[in-house]
Amino acid sequence: MDLDALRFANFSKFGEAVTDWEEMVKKLKDLKDDAEQDLKGKAVKARWAGVNAGVTREFIGKTAAEFADAHTQADTIAKILKDTHGELKRYSEQLVEAIHRGVKKNLTATDTGGGTFRVEMNIHPDHAAKGTEVPHHSQQDVNDFKDEIAGILSNATRSDKSAKDVLKAIVDAVKYGFSDASYPDRDHAAQALKDAEKMAKMAKRPKDMSLDDIAEFNGYLKKYHDDPLFSERFATRLGAKGTLQFWTDMTDLHAGARGAELDQMKSMQKNLGMTLATASFSDSSGMKEWKENILKETNTSFRADPSNPNKPVGALGFQVISSLMRQGEYDTEFLDSYREKLIKADRVPNGLPGMGTNDIWEKGYESVDLVFGKGDGRDPLEGFFDAASHNPEAAVNAFESKSDLNHLLESSKYTDRGPSLGHALEAAVTGVAHGDTQHGAMPHSKTQVQIMQNVIHAVAQPDGGGELVTKGMGESFGHMAASYMPEISQSLAGRGSGAIFLTGSEAPAGLDRTDVTRFLSEVSTDDDGRAAIRYGESIYTSSLLDAHLADPSLFDGSSHQVIQNISHNAGVIEGIVGHSVADADISASVDAEKEANDANERQGEFFKSVLAAGVGIGSVALVPVTASGALAGAAGGGFFGGVASMAVDRIFDGREMDGALDGALYQSGQELNKTQDSVSQQTQWAVSDALKQHHVDMPKDATDNFVSQEVNRGWDDSDRMLEDVKKRPSA
Repeated sequence: MDLDALRFANFSKFGEAVTDWEEMVKKLKDLKDDAEQDLKGKAVKARWAGVNAGVTREFIGKTAAEFADAHTQADTIAKILKDTHGELKRYSEQLVEAIHRGVKKNLTATDTGGGTFRVEMNIHPDHAAKGTEVPHHSQQDVNDFKDEIAGILSNATRSDKSAKDVLKAIVDAVKYGFSDASYPDRDHAAQALKDAEKMAKMAKRPKDMSLDDIAEFNGYLKKYHDDPLFSERFATRLGAKGTLQFWTDMTDLHAGARGAELDQMKSMQKNLGMTLATASFSDSSGMKEWKENILKETNTSFRADPSNPNKPVGALGFQVISSLMRQGEYDTEFLDSYREKLIKADRVPNGLPGMGTNDIWEKGYESVDLVFGKGDGRDPLEGFFDAASHNPEAAVNAFESKSDLNHLLESSKYTDRGPSLGHALEAAVTGVAHGDTQHGAMPHSKTQVQIMQNVIHAVAQPDGGGELVTKGMGESFGHMAASYMPEISQSLAGRGSGAIFLTGSEAPAGLDRTDVTRFLSEVSTDDDGRAAIRYGESIYTSSLLDAHLADPSLFDGSSHQVIQNISHNAGVIEGIVGHSVADADISASVDAEKEANDANERQGEFFKSVLAAGVGIGSVALVPVTASGALAGAAGGGFFGGVASMAVDRIFDGREMDGALDGALYQSGQELNKTQDSVSQQTQWAVSDALKQHHVDMPKDATDNFVSQEVNRGWDDSDRMLEDVKKRPSA
């Protein structure tokens, strides 16, 4: 900062700029609210079709998000400018005051350019001519004056530079659109950059990091892993190769960690992964180079001590970066580029799809362990699938190719990647990140329905498709079936059933009936898969009854016919499940009973949590959508009044069935007749709840009777449907 620039600065223009930005923040706040509440709100409820469904809806969602980011960025910039304006104005005033005090001691400071200045003794001509006494000052006065001026200029320079660095970092973070970096003031943003520099420097010397250093390092990552500026600066300063080498060294140095050390390393792996995930969204030139170099290093062998030829074989870059992808949401474009290269490498072995993948990632890498805790990180597809499960858009892109999907499904038979693959598939077809129960799912797109159809077809194959269920994907398949209960119901009911079995899907008739029947049958053999299907069916049945009784105009027939068809559908779906369990000869032993009930409780917790989230209910997009595009349940308040929630509570709590049935819903072992009774009872209760909710007067005994008859008819039909599509023990 030049002395004269600060001394004679005119801050009026700067002040006007601050005011303008503050006014801009207010206007953007209004636009953001309008975009979220009006634009996006209507888009979520609208019934889209054709190009609009695939393009316009997504565009509106992203546009609303851009308004939010624009407001955030403007607010941050306004705060930074306001802080800097106030500080520089204060430093200017301090400088003027200091110079004024110096004059009293006959001292003056002169700008010499480039941020330098000199201090001189000022002898007025009148004093020199008349020989009068010059104002007294000591050498200490000169030194103090010089130091004071230098300190003020240094502070002003630091203020100006930190503002410049932070503003540049925010602008550079996004090539198009706006940054979501949010800070209360400039100092917090500047400190984030400073701390990132410090942590990157520390990470370049992992061997010198003591346990206390690691604790400090991990603390910073935990604090900042969602901070865009910190994450970008940390990653770019460490570099792509440095990042991969750092984690290779850390896993070697702390191999066999136990107790507190193991906990610290597990936490570090999580926080480091989340930090890199946040950084991946930056469009800065440095981050672009980081991502490009990560891809270049995927086949590089990283050893903890490259200079030691006796060290075991190093881990491939693929394995290292994937072991850090298990946590956090990574940028879609980066994941797409990484996935293309990774799957190409995974498909190298000759033979049938999926075979031989273990030879690529496991054989010869027995000494590699890149994960603290469960797993070893040798199979990079596991880490990638975990990353895709946190980014539904990237998950859709990963499985859009039927060839790639078939390869990956088949590969799960020869690897341990099944659970991670299941989570990624779940995110792809539901549109909700794995573990996220707070955000509603959009209606299924045509691409999502096609992926679901391809998965259903693969599982339905008689020559080993059911084996996929046993590879850790049963629960995910169950969640997917629950989410697609509207489409499944339409496929089982046949064409023309859309007026009753409401769905917001863009391709409601896209599922093959035979494949659906076999898919439900195979998934039912898994405890969690079976429980998820039952919860999904109960929620959808309750929501449908709720919707139709709240708005009779949805179907131009009678309420009696609506209840009849919905009850029959419940019997068909639950019948497929019940008969499949019986066909599989699943043991009714005490242990098997406990496993089934534990799964029932686990899935109950999941579905209760997603129901509590409201619209779209998380990954189970079962709230019916009317022809006009409105959420059907919302019209009469039925769904949100708890009809579906009551259905879940009854299963979860094991409510005793009425009459002399002597048992609780779905908790009476594997006996076929008791399961059938459970379906009938649950459907009767759902009908009764909906009738009460909407004050529809129908005779109770007669209604219960015909509901039971329709459920039983559907149950019997399911038996014949299974006979038609698969070989059964009873056939």
